[in-house]
Amino acid sequence: ILLDPDPRLVRPGADPDSWSLDFLLDYAKAIDQKFVNLKPGELRITVDRAGKATVKFVGFPGGDFSEVVDTNRVQTIDTPNGHAIKAYLGARDDAFFNDLPGFFRSINYAPQFYKVSWQAEKELREIATPKTLLELEGNTWFNFDPARPNHGDPLKLDLPPGAPESMVIQPTAYKKDANGNYRFVYSGRDAQAGININALVFEIPLAFLTTDPSNERIVNAWGESWVLKASDKIDTIPDEPERNLWPWLVPVLLLLLGLFWLVRGTHKKGRIRGLVVIVLGIGAAVLVNFLFAGPEADLDEQMRQYKIVDTDGVPFEDAALSERLHTRQLGANNLQLVRAFAIRTAHLGWGFGPSIAALGLRSAFDHGDEMIPQHRTYKTAVAAFPRVKRVLFQELRMPDDSWKKTPGVNIPLKRGFEVFIPNVCAIDMDTTGTWPFGRRLEDQVATRFLAVFLDMSQKVNGQPIHVDILGEQALWDAAPIEPKTPPNPLFNDKPFLTEFPYLADPW
Repeated sequence: ILLDPDPRLVRPGADPDSWSLDFLLDYAKAIDQKFVNLKPGELRITVDRAGKATVKFVGFPGGDFSEVVDTNRVQTIDTPNGHAIKAYLGARDDAFFNDLPGFFRSINYAPQFYKVSWQAEKELREIATPKTLLELEGNTWFNFDPARPNHGDPLKLDLPPGAPESMVIQPTAYKKDANGNYRFVYSGRDAQAGININALVFEIPLAFLTTDPSNERIVNAWGESWVLKASDKIDTIPDEPERNLWPWLVPVLLLLLGLFWLVRGTHKKGRIRGLVVIVLGIGAAVLVNFLFAGPEADLDEQMRQYKIVDTDGVPFEDAALSERLHTRQLGANNLQLVRAFAIRTAHLGWGFGPSIAALGLRSAFDHGDEMIPQHRTYKTAVAAFPRVKRVLFQELRMPDDSWKKTPGVNIPLKRGFEVFIPNVCAIDMDTTGTWPFGRRLEDQVATRFLAVFLDMSQKVNGQPIHVDILGEQALWDAAPIEPKTPPNPLFNDKPFLTEFPYLADPW
């Protein structure tokens, strides 16, 4: 678990109506300069076979220390500088209440519904049928089947012959029932109900994280999962990501040229020239290694034994925007993905935008006159950006002002790009910490993520559209759709506790 407290960022002062792709990239570059040199405090947790957990606190103002604690029990860790940290490491009820198969149905995600080997997952991750919130006519591979209601949860079928090409359709209409109602790809059912998770729960004083708690009011938090390189449990992820070899071209050429002059030189001046060029080549190699070193360059001895396999910051960023790709497990420093995110958001918009319009709502995504989802991809962010500009730059309206906690502190509403760049859960200590100003357990983040594609300048049934509008039953009661339910459940399968560790007891 990585934690970095910082002052509140000042939003760029450009007129939102004039914001451009260059503006977005400049903003990302400025954030990148901050996060590339980020030195967050770390909580490293490992558990032995006897059920004892070692918690290492690394990089916090009070100095490094470690504590061995029992699992499945609330405990207090006393820090060397006098703070008390509550800890619970063990099984709890899963707090993520959502219809995950419904989301995967909306993007035609084959591994959720069919038996897909990890070797073939790249080709079969998302079938090239348009994404959608409403079932499409002819999409029998992913539409709900009353004869097999558990398809995708947990039933997985064999892939049809010729997959994935044989599974692709080009729809011309939404599927409707005898009453003319659309069929929702979501069921509103909690797919995580009755499931436990391994939870790492800490309650930490802000004063432990920073020596300036009155100024550093934004706590950037994210998690990473690492596996021993010697482990055979996860053999699908290389120890090292692919590296860019082009920067090494100059030092290699200098070294080869220097060696040529050194060996073939017929007089002293030529050999001296060769030595000088070799020294320049070595210097260039040192510089390239410093500028383009792999991620292991900053790891200490313990972490060099592990490889990173997962990161979690913004809910749904991995599944929706990073496409669950191993090469995009970058933690907080995901600024290199800004162009990819613009392209991906446009791709999702061609599915979700027309679906939203079909329900009588207005989408922030520009889908023109198209009312049926399209499967469109872009090679460049320049081509995608005009379609997604409003999705990225519009303010995400809150239902009311209850999220504001500290009187006198002016906190602007978040814009879409601020939520997903960088990939951290940025907890604002002057708010209640509700999404997108953090993430409270009771937040229905999956539904709020979908709301990002709504035009927040509009109204529905006389009510301004806001991040929770898709969770209001009245909207679905009036919509020509079945089932008449919000896309995800409104409450967890068990009530959250009012005291630490807050997550419900395990099943």
